[in-house]
Amino acid sequence: MAVLARVSMTRTLAQPGSVILFVISLPGISWLGIALRDAGATVGVLDIAGPGGWDGLFETADVSDERQVRAALASFKPKMGPLRGLVNPAGRSGSGLCIGEGATLDIETFRKALEVNTLGSFIMCKLVAEEMLTCKPDDEGERGVLINVSSIVALEGQMGTAGYAASKGGINAMTLPLAREFARFGIRVMTIAPGIFETPMFNRGGKARGNMVEWLRAQVQFPARPGDPREFGAMVRHIFENPMLNGDVLRLDGAYRVPPGNPSMWLG
Repeated sequence: MAVLARVSMTRTLAQPGSVILFVISLPGISWLGIALRDAGATVGVLDIAGPGGWDGLFETADVSDERQVRAALASFKPKMGPLRGLVNPAGRSGSGLCIGEGATLDIETFRKALEVNTLGSFIMCKLVAEEMLTCKPDDEGERGVLINVSSIVALEGQMGTAGYAASKGGINAMTLPLAREFARFGIRVMTIAPGIFETPMFNRGGKARGNMVEWLRAQVQFPARPGDPREFGAMVRHIFENPMLNGDVLRLDGAYRVPPGNPSMWLG
C-alpha cells in the first residue's frame, strides 16, 4: 500500500491542505492512512490487492509497474490536489532457506522481492517527486517528504532472509543519494527500519503461532513486546513535521537486534 498525502506548508498534518499518498501492499495496514487522515491530511491509498479497511480515495496499482503507478497518480491528481507526502510500506517477504533441506527461496521469489520492495520503492519515490516539483515551496523551500519503509533485517539479517534483506537493503542504500539529489528541489527523503511490530504481515492476522514467532517476540528488549502500529504512525508523523530529518534510516525496534538464527526454525 502507498499513501499519498497533501501535507500542509507548516509541516503539520493538523493543518488543512496536506495530501499524502499511502502505498499499502501489506494487509490491514490501512490503519495508517486512517490515522493520517484523522490528523488532518487528505489521504489517497494505492494498493495492488484492494482497499481492505480503507474507505477513502483509492487506486489499484502494482508499485513495481511504472505505467500502473503513473495511471494511478493521474487519477488521484484531480481528486487530491498537489502531493506533498508519500508513505511507502509496500513489501513482500522473499524469505526462506535457499539450499539444502527445507530450501524454499528460489530465484523467482528473490527476483520478485527485489521488484516489489526495491524497484517499487524507487518508482514511487521518482514519480511522486516529479509531482512534487509542481508544488509551491514553503518559506524554507520545502515541497514535500518521501518516507520509505525497510527493515532492521536489512541491517542484521538472520539466516533464511537473504531475499528480504537484500531487497530492503536497497531501500536503505538509496535514501541518502535520493535526499542529496532532491535537496535542490526542497524534497526530503527518509526511511524507517522497523523491528518487530504486531502487524498482519508479521502475525498473519493474529493466527501466526509457533517457535519462530514467539522467539522473535522475545528478542525485543524494552518495551518487552513487539511495537504497536500506533508507535510506527507516531514516527511517520514526526518525520513529516521535523524538517531536519532528511537522508537517513531510522531504526524503530525497542533495542531489538536480530540473532543469526538456525536452520531448524525453517524446517517442519
